Amino acid sequence: MKPKQASATTRAKNSSTNGRQFDPQDLERVRRGFIAARTEPTITDDNGRKVIDTASYEFLRDGRECPDTVNPHLWRHATLNAHHGLFEVASNVWQVRGYDISNITFIRGATGWVVIDPLTSDSTARASLELLSQHVERRPVSAVIYTHSHADHFGGVLGVTTKADVESGKCQIIAPVGFLHEAIAENVIAGVAMSRRATYQFGPLLPPGPQGHVDSGLGTSTPMAPPSLLAPTRDITYTGEELVVDGVRIVFQLTPETEAPAEMNFFFPDFGWLCMAENCSHTMHNLVPIRGALVRNALNWSKYINESIELFADKTDVMFTSHNWPRWGRQDVRDFLTLQRDLYRWIHDQTMRHANHGLTALEIAEMLVLPDEFLAHEHTRGFYGDLVHNIKAVYQRYLSWYDGNPANLNKLSPTRAGAKYLELAGGIDALLDSAQKSFDDGEYRWVVELVNHAVFAEPTNQRARDLQADALEQLGYQSESATFRNAYLMGAQELRNGPPPRTEARVRARSLIKAMTIDQVFDVLGVRAISENLGGVSLAINWLFTDMTGSPDEKWILGVSNRTLYATQGRHSETASATVKLSRDLFLEVIAQTTTFVDELKNGTITIDGDAGALPAIFGNLDNFSTGFAIVEP
Repeated sequence: MKPKQASATTRAKNSSTNGRQFDPQDLERVRRGFIAARTEPTITDDNGRKVIDTASYEFLRDGRECPDTVNPHLWRHATLNAHHGLFEVASNVWQVRGYDISNITFIRGATGWVVIDPLTSDSTARASLELLSQHVERRPVSAVIYTHSHADHFGGVLGVTTKADVESGKCQIIAPVGFLHEAIAENVIAGVAMSRRATYQFGPLLPPGPQGHVDSGLGTSTPMAPPSLLAPTRDITYTGEELVVDGVRIVFQLTPETEAPAEMNFFFPDFGWLCMAENCSHTMHNLVPIRGALVRNALNWSKYINESIELFADKTDVMFTSHNWPRWGRQDVRDFLTLQRDLYRWIHDQTMRHANHGLTALEIAEMLVLPDEFLAHEHTRGFYGDLVHNIKAVYQRYLSWYDGNPANLNKLSPTRAGAKYLELAGGIDALLDSAQKSFDDGEYRWVVELVNHAVFAEPTNQRARDLQADALEQLGYQSESATFRNAYLMGAQELRNGPPPRTEARVRARSLIKAMTIDQVFDVLGVRAISENLGGVSLAINWLFTDMTGSPDEKWILGVSNRTLYATQGRHSETASATVKLSRDLFLEVIAQTTTFVDELKNGTITIDGDAGALPAIFGNLDNFSTGFAIVEP
């Protein structure tokens, strides 16, 4: 089924803000320093698969008025993000924007390029470097700086350098302390679920257009390709640490537990350039993404921006970030940073103020609205994060998901509750009749709450699915937040057409798996353990990693106890059923599914002393996950 038009209610709501005067300087900032765009709109991977297609978003660049199926604020933001190409930010600083959800920045060093945040995929990073080479200068990459531990800021590293160049010292990689652990950890335990939920956050399955995908908040769209990873060669360990990177002096500021668990800003004191990583952008950010993640620390986030102001603002002539576009001029930079600082502190303080009056997260989110001081500026509006969601994130960080009301402590599952609601309403037709009246009155939030019960009680009822899809769609059309819009429209699409096919979850990026610690691998195995198959099993297996001699990772115990996997580092058990000898690198190859235990046993690269049957007791009882699981239905 095709998307529908905006309802009268949606048209009225969207048109009510259509007359707002947007800051004309944002358009000037986006265009400033433009040199050239790629002549080919499509970027493909090594196998010829499409990764990014800028032509799909030409509707954002053709000068049309805001359609009634898009919130006018989001439309304006999307048209700004849709500018793509190579831009000169300052003398010896260039950015390539618009070919990935993030920006890649190039600094001219003494001998080569210093690359900041090599995007999400090798293909987009390589295309960006080639665009720079064509129009500025072709030179080697002498250093790569990862601002933080999210994949869209390191995943294209093999598009700008090679493992050989890094290992030989031709290219160094600089990152905040803890980067490697956090880059892997955030997506390890909940990787499959988070990946599926990310399709709702970013909407890659929505067709680009005024009734579909228009933006992702931080950029137009995400590339459809897995990330790569090379480990840092130099960690930044304290604020104020100074390095000379290929002749360029840089002063670093660590900002842990802000937008990412490991993140840093940095300043170029000889030139007055400030990189604020993803701690600032031209949108309110997420305090927890709707795909899921650990809740971010809004209070510390605000404090670190304040520290940036104190350390750098008076000396900054240009500020650039990992998303969106730069700012120029000391006063403009200071004003920008001040508003960003105050935004996260306001959300934190006002949420907890009302929580301490006994209000729940839902009540606070319904009551609080952004003050005019923030609404007057585009970069503090919710194009990516959303105030409603961020309030709930702050509440969750301090008080958990539970609102304190025992009625909500152990609620029925959606399916069981749905059946009870149908019974209460006098059957599904009576419930849907009531919901249809509310839809006609434009009460879409109530419709999706009410009809959700019907869909979970009777998921094959087409009337329920259609009505729920229609209501979600209108909420999407009204949403200022790109992530909210994408989630609503993805829900509508799946109710009409079904979820994507369920397929076995494969390793998203083998280079990420190969960077995992032994501890992280064993943690993942524990999540995959099928508890019901492990009744009465009690055993331990010793692991000897032959390339880890002298380190704490040389010896491990992996065992089963009370239907649960446990792992112990640094020793072996005298009562273990078997001892497995192999290299760490080979073990990670097995986990990455590039080889198998059986094949390597045959090759003699793995040896087992003791009961070889102990291995299947663990590895034969591991669950397999699949993508495409249902979200808006049982």
